Amino acid sequence: MFIVKIKKLTEDCTIPQKAHIDDAAFDIYAAENIIVEPQKPTPVSTGFCMELPPQAEAQIRPRSGLALKHSITVLNTPGTVDAGYRGEVKVLLMNLGKEEFKVTKGMRIAQMVIAPVYPAEFVEADELS
Repeated sequence: MFIVKIKKLTEDCTIPQKAHIDDAAFDIYAAENIIVEPQKPTPVSTGFCMELPPQAEAQIRPRSGLALKHSITVLNTPGTVDAGYRGEVKVLLMNLGKEEFKVTKGMRIAQMVIAPVYPAEFVEADELS
């Protein structure tokens, strides 16, 4: 199990949490009210920063319900948060629909998976198996 330290940047931000114990992803919540205009990438504040352990990453992914019902997705999906990053986690939402979408404080806007990062080295080869 990875231990992830969370620092609240606003008193009322919601720390990522799983809806069910066996879920793969943690829900991420908006820490602000903001309008996501059609066809306009919009960074949304989560109100927290975190410290991942070495050799771990956080993958930020869209929520299927927002995509299906409102055409809202995460633009750079999956977005990667590296272990060394200490700034606020923001979610880059994209509205693929035709109407503006209102994000409200406390709304579930994305999912986050904590995953291992395996050390790798590239070696040039003349042949592959």
